[in-house]
Order: sequence, then C-alpha cells, then structure tokens
Amino acid sequence: MKFKRLFNVSLILILIIMNIGCDQVSKSVIRKNIAEFEEVEVINKHLTLTKVENTGAALGFGAKFHPAVRYVTIIILPSIFLLLMLGIILSKNTFHKTTLIALTFIIGGGIGNLLDRILYGSVTDFVIIDLGFIKTGIFNMADLSVTIGALLLIFSSFLPKKSLEPSESSH
Repeated sequence: MKFKRLFNVSLILILIIMNIGCDQVSKSVIRKNIAEFEEVEVINKHLTLTKVENTGAALGFGAKFHPAVRYVTIIILPSIFLLLMLGIILSKNTFHKTTLIALTFIIGGGIGNLLDRILYGSVTDFVIIDLGFIKTGIFNMADLSVTIGALLLIFSSFLPKKSLEPSESSH
C-alpha cells in the first residue's frame, strides 16, 4: 500500500511540475524572442503571439491597487490557496482521477503565474486566439492550464461519486 501511495504522490507532483515547466519554458522563449507589444502571426490572424507584461491578476485585475494590497491579493492569498490545495490532494486519496488531474492543472498553472509575479514582478502573457466569432484576451500557458483544470473539474462533477461505504460483496 505504501508503494501505491508513493506512486500516486509522485504522479501528482510530476503532473504539477510538467504544467509549471511548459509554462515557464514558453514564457522564457517569448521573453527572449518577442519585444513587448510586437505581434507575430502564427496562423494568419487566428493565432497571434505578442508579449505583454501583466502586473495584475487575470485580465490585469488589481494592477492599479496599492502595492501592499496588490502583494496580498496576487502573491500571499494565491500562495496560501495553492498550498492548501496541494496539501489536500497529497493527503487524501479519495478523489476521482479526473478531479485529481484537474486539480494538478490548476495548481501547476497557479504556481507558474505565481513564480512570474515573484521573480519578475509581472506575468508574461503572449497568446491571442481569434476565430472570428470569438476572440480571447491575451493569455499564457499557465492560464490555459488553469482553464483546462477548471473545465475538467466541471466535467468530473458529473461523474459517478466514489462510494465511501464498503461494497455489499465485501461482507
């Protein structure tokens, strides 16, 4: 049983680290190769790369806050939240696999953006998708991880719940 637990914890940490790694590598490439506000069309006008340094949270929220308030709202509170989430998923093994994967994406993406805020004072956003009928705001791979995690979490809420009761056949 200890091996299975160690395997599960290792898998959780690997998924989180992979999310952080993809985010940080992509941002590093953008920081080194694209000037701020430069636009690079990848697929016509449907996928554009442009570097923007966001000193706030999602869509710039909080960028104009007093520095102390901004520090608490975009560094301290997210750090506490991410540590609590990590502690919960590492200490409990009652989550559905889809829920667990969703939470690792949310934690990995959250840590990716948190690292940027701590190391650089801003988050590097660089992707814009324009499909004509819908256009995204500018985002990065950490944002994508959090979004995928949230969608998986919604999906997993419709999956059958694990029963905490012993099965009839075990009596």
